[in-house]
Amino acid sequence: QVQLVESGGGLAQPGGSLRLSCRASGIDFSQYAMGWYRQAPGKQREMVAVITPGNVPNYGGFVKARFTISRDNRTNMMYLQMNTLQSDDTAVYYCQSRGVAATTFRNVYWGQGTQVTVSS
Repeated sequence: QVQLVESGGGLAQPGGSLRLSCRASGIDFSQYAMGWYRQAPGKQREMVAVITPGNVPNYGGFVKARFTISRDNRTNMMYLQMNTLQSDDTAVYYCQSRGVAATTFRNVYWGQGTQVTVSS
């Protein structure tokens, strides 16, 4: 059974920081690209950052060097360090895993999400 469990969300002040974590189980973590997506009320889900099994990151255009995605293939963990948070960053943040091998490329899994609220 595949499980993606996010943690680390909460309330932050504008200009503050949060670090999100995603623990994956039930998959061969090193064969999956991982990513963070977010969805704000009334808006579509959007890509925040993704990272390949080989640790190559890619970021959504709005990130502008404020966020850093990372992963640890030894512990099946993925992280998102978010700095200089803005009110527009308020959203539910979701962890996603996506297979990249010939036998897993159709596999896409999502976590339940963690709420991030940026407010003074």
